[in-house]
Amino acid sequence: MIVVAGEALIDLVPQGTGALAALRPALGGGPYNTAVALGRLGSPTAFCSRVSRDAFGEALLGGLRAAGVDVSAVQRGPEPTTLAVATIDPGGSAAYSFYVDGTADRLFSAPAALPAGTTAVSFGTCSLVLEPGASAYEELMRAAAAQGVFTALDPNIRPGLIADADAYRARFKSWLPSVTLLKLSEEDALWLGGTPQEWLAAGPSAVVITQGGDGLTAFTADGAVHSVPGEPVDVVDTIGAGDTVNAALLHGLATRGALSPTALTALGPAGWQDLLRFAARAAALTCSRAGAEPPYARELEA
Repeated sequence: MIVVAGEALIDLVPQGTGALAALRPALGGGPYNTAVALGRLGSPTAFCSRVSRDAFGEALLGGLRAAGVDVSAVQRGPEPTTLAVATIDPGGSAAYSFYVDGTADRLFSAPAALPAGTTAVSFGTCSLVLEPGASAYEELMRAAAAQGVFTALDPNIRPGLIADADAYRARFKSWLPSVTLLKLSEEDALWLGGTPQEWLAAGPSAVVITQGGDGLTAFTADGAVHSVPGEPVDVVDTIGAGDTVNAALLHGLATRGALSPTALTALGPAGWQDLLRFAARAAALTCSRAGAEPPYARELEA
């Protein structure tokens, strides 16, 4: 069982150009998209979060259930659902403005235990920024790592939500001893500073950096570097592409029995090439359609 811990929110996606373009609500949030993608790929998955009892919250839970994701670890509350207003540039890349004050996911509390059979836990995005929930997710991350559970971190930096950049960068470094797999975009890496080698020395067994259309590169603790090019695709938008990569990596590692630090290194060049190509194909499919619509296993098989 792969547990994804973090926020679920509603993306408001413009359906045209101009400041007053109509906005379409779409299910979203980095961790939410990762959980849905894992479910669609066929990995046993559970979602761990706090979700509103409002209509948006019900829709979010419905999306998880439709993907086969276990929602028994989801906490509920009367607070509203977080909203993220997307802006899509001509190249399909998305930027976001967030409405987060007093929303349900900020009041997440760390559970006493992980769901039975948990083999990995994935963290990231807004949930590790906004207090008081951020400290609760951090507590869960450290507890999982202390139990020997595989942990994945995708920071998915949203600068507009980070009041003190230096404090966040210091906090990020403090998480690394509790992280097995660090996945981040080129933009995230530049914003955070440092290098894959520095991050590996702090704890992770592997670092995967996404480079948009240029592909993915993995750095492992044994000093190896593995790269694959991006998959050619007509980009509609990039919403959910990084989350799909995150899910594809975890799913691919699970199917290889590689959800452990030693197994990551043991994948070798051929194993990493296959894994990264799989993640690149999955992300390309997501980019080929509007919104965060990660692929099903049957689409990748085809």
